[in-house]
Amino acid sequence: MRRGPRRPRIPGLHAAAVALFALATAVPARAAPCATEAPDAQLTGAGECLVLRTFGAPAAGTRPDLVVVLHGDVSGGGPARYHFAIAAALAADNPRVVSVAVVRPGYDDGDGRQSTGTHHGRIDSYSAANIDAVAGVVARLKAHHAPRRTILVGHSGGAATAGVILGRHPGLADGAVLVACPCNISQWLRARGRSPWIRSESPSDWVAGVPAATRVVAITGAADDLTAPFLAEAYVEQLAALGIAARVEILGGATHNGAFRDPAMARAVAELIAAP
Repeated sequence: MRRGPRRPRIPGLHAAAVALFALATAVPARAAPCATEAPDAQLTGAGECLVLRTFGAPAAGTRPDLVVVLHGDVSGGGPARYHFAIAAALAADNPRVVSVAVVRPGYDDGDGRQSTGTHHGRIDSYSAANIDAVAGVVARLKAHHAPRRTILVGHSGGAATAGVILGRHPGLADGAVLVACPCNISQWLRARGRSPWIRSESPSDWVAGVPAATRVVAITGAADDLTAPFLAEAYVEQLAALGIAARVEILGGATHNGAFRDPAMARAVAELIAAP
């Protein structure tokens, strides 16, 4: 059987098609707001439905202090729930505190509930969209609880998220405790020999937007082999240069995860709550 003439192959066309297909399949799912809003369990922020665990309400009464706790990247896999115990302890230790543990976009809580959005494979996920989703939920929590003061507590990637929120959403929080913070994303990746990220926002790039009245405590373990102390130290220097009340605390012997469980973290939260 005679075959027709073969079509000329256009160089790079196949590769381009593959690349376009990969891009299309990599696009995250469309934002999915909560079907039902529940300030103690789930709220919508920037179009995403984020899972919550709330501690201390209604015992904290009217005009409580609101503490929002954000987990890290959980890069080893599994649910994002280790910050629940931290949030519960903060409420138990401070009777006027409502403490809310937020599950960041794309993560699940290990009990069958998952925040919508994407964590991009648990890497390069501090995107503007994800940060705005968390900030939107903080705003909803403030509207519900009408707090006297709002403090963000973040660990690792949660600290990076909180740090960006301070400058990207000025005045949303009165202060933040940033534990094991990769506060300058480009320097952090460079120090670890990693390639640059393309999606993530960096706290160091948002310091100019942080209101002067904000208070920040950055805590890092001296034995942290993931987010070295110099990252927190440099970030605090940036804030202090703008007249913002910020301090850094390096915990001798504490590891990346150990710093989050150290009593210094709870003391820092109490310090920011009691600040004039």
